[in-house]
Amino acid sequence: MSEPVTDSKVLSRELKIGQILLSHTSLTEAQLIEALTIQKEKGGRLGEILIQKKFLQPHEILVALGLQLGIPFLKEIDINHINPEWVAEIPIAYARQHEVLPIAIDDYLVTVAISDPYNLQCLDDLRVIFQKEVRPVLTESRLVTDAINRVYERVKQNIMSDDMEQNSEEYQYDLEETVDLLESSEDDAPIIRFVNNLLFRAIKDRASDIHIEPYDKELVVRFRKDGVLYDVARPPKGLHAGISSRIKLMGELDIAEKRLPQDGRLNIKIGGKDVDLRLSVIPTGHGERLVLRILDKSSVKLDLIDLGFDENSINTINQLIHKKHGIMLVTGPTGSGKTTTLYACLTRINSIERNIITVEDPIEYDLKGVAQIQANPKIGLTFASGLRAILRQDPDVIMVGEIRDKETAEIAIQASLTGHLVFATIHTNDAPGATTRLIDMGVEPFLVSSSLLAVLAQRLMRKICLNCREMYHPTEVELRNLGLDHTLFVGKQIARAKGCIECNQTGYRGRMVVHELMPIDDDIRALIMEKSDSSVIKREAVKKGMVSLRQNGILRVLEGVTTAVELVSVTQE
Repeated sequence: MSEPVTDSKVLSRELKIGQILLSHTSLTEAQLIEALTIQKEKGGRLGEILIQKKFLQPHEILVALGLQLGIPFLKEIDINHINPEWVAEIPIAYARQHEVLPIAIDDYLVTVAISDPYNLQCLDDLRVIFQKEVRPVLTESRLVTDAINRVYERVKQNIMSDDMEQNSEEYQYDLEETVDLLESSEDDAPIIRFVNNLLFRAIKDRASDIHIEPYDKELVVRFRKDGVLYDVARPPKGLHAGISSRIKLMGELDIAEKRLPQDGRLNIKIGGKDVDLRLSVIPTGHGERLVLRILDKSSVKLDLIDLGFDENSINTINQLIHKKHGIMLVTGPTGSGKTTTLYACLTRINSIERNIITVEDPIEYDLKGVAQIQANPKIGLTFASGLRAILRQDPDVIMVGEIRDKETAEIAIQASLTGHLVFATIHTNDAPGATTRLIDMGVEPFLVSSSLLAVLAQRLMRKICLNCREMYHPTEVELRNLGLDHTLFVGKQIARAKGCIECNQTGYRGRMVVHELMPIDDDIRALIMEKSDSSVIKREAVKKGMVSLRQNGILRVLEGVTTAVELVSVTQE
């Protein structure tokens, strides 16, 4: 007589999930009882409660569910073995919503990766779509989402590549510029369509920069959104010359010159809306690398509240910008929104009674009622020479795009001492560092101390996507690992990034300013006169009530508008 067959899957289905977790994970009975009590009081799934309480990791829950339901668990998804044609009938929004992706197909069976084994409706939908039996395998939510994004990106690239390869003979011809990107038609050459679609997509996605990067065997197109670069396309390398020529022609550059760097400017229309782009081209070993900075005048917010400044800071800035003379500095790294903040200040004081003149490189946005000078060092129009010329124009308010050298600094300071209100930017890590930077340039300490009204240091921090943010109580270990004082977060919930369709699975949408504002009083003036170190000046400023960049960021985290991880990435102590 043969031995009875014992099926481990059938047996596992009979076990309660709690028993399986106790047997196959590090979960203790006390933790299980606590989670079951919470479930009884508040409802919800046991697995989600265990993850929230940080008793178990998501993959441990899925392994246990798989044992209970007889569904295999998949640790990784190899997208190289997924044919993009398999997802042709599944909209990406559906795949993301249900977190499901076909990973293998044969004549009779479709194997799909899924994060929720109880989503039976989704499995029924896929049976109808493929007309085959569907076999689910469990995997983590983040792995499914990442695989979906990468597989569907390959679908887009394949469609684009097929179109270009079929029309490859058209790429070196017909480079006449269209009037409006939305008016371009199917009759346009594929290169023109590709570039137009690229620009349209970048502006629609609110990207700040477009990077076109040639490498040995591929061409990569990336967008910078909210300060972070993302891959968006990988067109065939053979199309690089046509794309480069098209963009250079639009920017009125020399398309025959491929050995020297070139800078240009594009003016385009999208649906009747004017958009300016700054173009930079540099030669590399694998061809010309192009970067386009998008300056969408219609989307810029020139109000301090919209930029993220709190009410106390706005009141202090209002008092400073209405003074008759003195110099106010805004400091921070490249791309931290310094110029936009100065534009917001100028907008607040712009009136018919004031003569406001700026010297910038480049002029990023047009300000009505303000005379703006474009610096051009190639013809001798530097910040210093432009500033001298401005002083002969009877100005009330002057803005200097950037203080880069001793000459510009001294002219700006002299202007502030002779009855002009001066705004300027300078590159330092924090507000107190701006005073020592000026002295290091060679400006006399007494000139710095007597002219300076305040220094504003700022960074741009990504805002969490309100559509998918998740509020939770951070653990002490988590906060210590991030270098944050856990006592500031006791009993408080903060947000964490999750990712959804609205934010392209990043968890973030848009950016805001975090800042520190250091008004210059008599005690700080005395320290500047003594050439004190910036750390000494900072201690004095904090004692007087200055909120540091990190402290300002912590307030934003506690408000639930950004995450602790983002705070640590953009500020430092």
